[in-house]
Formats: sequence, structure tokens, C-alpha cells
Amino acid sequence: MELDELDCLLLREIQRDGRQTNRELAATAGVAPSTSLERLRSLQRRGILKGFTAEVDLEALGRPVQALISVRIRPPSRKVLEGFRAWVRTRPEVVGIFVTTGSDDFLIHMAVPDTDYLYDFVIDELTERREVADVRTSIVYERLESRILLPLAPRNTDRERQPGGDGRAAGPREDDWT
Repeated sequence: MELDELDCLLLREIQRDGRQTNRELAATAGVAPSTSLERLRSLQRRGILKGFTAEVDLEALGRPVQALISVRIRPPSRKVLEGFRAWVRTRPEVVGIFVTTGSDDFLIHMAVPDTDYLYDFVIDELTERREVADVRTSIVYERLESRILLPLAPRNTDRERQPGGDGRAAGPREDDWT
């Protein structure tokens, strides 16, 4: 999906402050408000800009403890996975759910009032579910600021330009250690 400089500027600005008016966005971008509005509508039509949301302070909401819970489901059938997914989505403590590959099937991001609440949830509710085979819980010490998302530059895939010509990076030379 091609994005030009104006698209990227508008995306950056709307992510930085989603409460800006179209007139403010247009002034920042140096374009007419009609141009800004049309570009934003185009970004929405193309599915790049999915919507506008508010960021809630979990601590101010009384949910200062965040945790990431890795869950392995057995048996890993579609019916069992879908049933667990549906149950997790009903939980008010859940901030996000990720379906993953590897040794775990789900990664659940939770925000709760305290570690006692988290412990009770894991022991009394999560591990009591028949399909839950294994659970690992990690407390989040700090959530770093979200970054503004923009398209990534294409990766250099020209193996001829890589050191060694075979796509592998060259190792350290003997004189690099002196």
C-alpha cells in the first residue's frame, strides 16, 4: 500500500494527537483543509486508519497492576481454541489478547487492582478451565510509550550487496580485536 509524504505526515500527527481538528492538521501539513480531509478519508477507505480511540490511564482507573499471561491449551483443536477465546473476551480484566505460535497458544494482557486479584484470577478461574494445560504469568514493571506507526522502508534483499556475497554478514576480522 503506497503512502506518500503527506499521508505519512497526517498519520504521524493524528497518532500524536487524535483530538486535533482537521483545520489544525491541514495547517501542520501545509495543505488546504479539504485536502487534509480527503486524505484522511482515503486512509480510512484503504483500511490504514481504522478509527479514533481514547487512551485510558489504567492506574487512574484503579487497575495499576498489569500482567502478561501465556496460556497453553489442550487439546489444540479449533473448537477448544475458539471456546477459550470467546471466554477470555468476556473478561473485564483483559486489555488485549494475542493468539500466538510456539509453545503457547495465547498471550493475555491484563490490568487489575492488585496482585491478590491477579493471583485469584489465575488460580481460581484460569487454571480451573479444563482446556488450560499451562499458564505462565509475568508482571509488567513498566509500559514504555507507544511509538507512532508508519510504513517501514523496504529491506535490502540484494544478496550480492551483502558482505561475503552469500547474504550472511561478515564476521569480525582479526584486526578488529586489537
